[in-house]
Amino acid sequence: MKVKAFFYKFTPYQVIVAYYFIAVIVSTLLLHLPFALQEGVQLSFIDTLFIAVSAISVTGLSVVDITETFSVIGYLILIFILQFGGIGIMTLGTFIWLVLRKRIGLQERRLIMTDQNQISLSGLVVLVKQVLFLILLIEAVGFLILGIYLLKYYPSLPEALLQGLFMSVSATTNAGFDIVGASLVPFANDYFIQFINMMLIILGAIGFPVLIEVKSFLFRKDNHHFFRFSLFTKLTTSTYFALILFGLIMIFLLEYSHFLAGKSWHEKIFYSLFQSVTTRNAGLATMDMADFSVPTLLILSVLMFIGASPSSVGGGIRTTTFAVICLSIYHFARGNRHVRVFKREIHETDIMKAFVVIIVAGILCFTATVLLCVFEPFSLIAIIFEVCSAFGTTGLSLGITADLTFPSKVVMILLMFIGRIGIISFLLIFGREKIKDHYKLLKERVIIG
Repeated sequence: MKVKAFFYKFTPYQVIVAYYFIAVIVSTLLLHLPFALQEGVQLSFIDTLFIAVSAISVTGLSVVDITETFSVIGYLILIFILQFGGIGIMTLGTFIWLVLRKRIGLQERRLIMTDQNQISLSGLVVLVKQVLFLILLIEAVGFLILGIYLLKYYPSLPEALLQGLFMSVSATTNAGFDIVGASLVPFANDYFIQFINMMLIILGAIGFPVLIEVKSFLFRKDNHHFFRFSLFTKLTTSTYFALILFGLIMIFLLEYSHFLAGKSWHEKIFYSLFQSVTTRNAGLATMDMADFSVPTLLILSVLMFIGASPSSVGGGIRTTTFAVICLSIYHFARGNRHVRVFKREIHETDIMKAFVVIIVAGILCFTATVLLCVFEPFSLIAIIFEVCSAFGTTGLSLGITADLTFPSKVVMILLMFIGRIGIISFLLIFGREKIKDHYKLLKERVIIG
């Protein structure tokens, strides 16, 4: 009771961040256990912490080779950590509470609402149950398909199943880790493996509310009843796939005479498509990203900075933030005072949040880029790419992660952690509970622009 009373002193945002901080500490300790490592392998504390934060934030950046560092038990520990980081601490925590028949009170519901980035307390327990069911179902189907199919590449069933399990969890949680040893480069010509991974990536990053609404639409009892999707689902889904299409076109055009030169039409399409999908938050790749030209790397950096959808496994500023910013600029340029889309008007608070998120995210990434330029000898594009990958919890790299110095690793750890909890949660940990204003001040115009 004393522990519960202690947590009541803090806001839900502060408690959630504390929970993730504790999860990072526990993950670090687990990954540092001797039986989690291969025989004769030793990891420094900062490297273990880096991998633990990368796993909790489902980023996928690593300062060591996962296949040469961790044992099979280490792989299973990583899978466990990826589940916590991808689905959310409060989702799995609520499942444990339900199994133990613990009452889900107001404080717990507020924590779930904060962790899942929801705006209402109603229906949260049902939401958590559906999220957990859908993600585990998706991972299970992916595991069965990949585990059986990978017998084509691995000599024994246990090895193929282990690879399939890790690949399925990593893709669904958009983690970017792999135990193949070279991401998905060995499967660059296997379009079935790529297709399954892309489907898992999309299902994990498009947003839990979207999956739940689609499930409700597909399994509705009255097929003649008109089903209305929410504005969130329409906005985030259209933005998500528009960004994939944009990335596909830009990679195809910019690399047509460079990396894609001399390749067949289907190779060009799949290289462009997979790399576009993976920038949504996955971090898996079918090629060495350093083979891309600078303009392509800049485009990919922007896509990673945007990231996945809210209330998903991904990070970044999120797709809805980007969409609201673009819509606000469009309507302002047309002289409209209200932002409308899909026959709905976006609330002023959400518009302000979107601008706050993108500005703070830009400041964080700019600061991190400057610091890494001070600490590291790498090119500017390599540093920008690494920073955007960390903040967007994507995990793609130009191969400089393992060579980062101690201060740069600390910067990247902070970026990955903030990318996972989100800009709003990061800002509000410094605040306190909302206090109702008892008075209003006179408004006065200022010159802008």
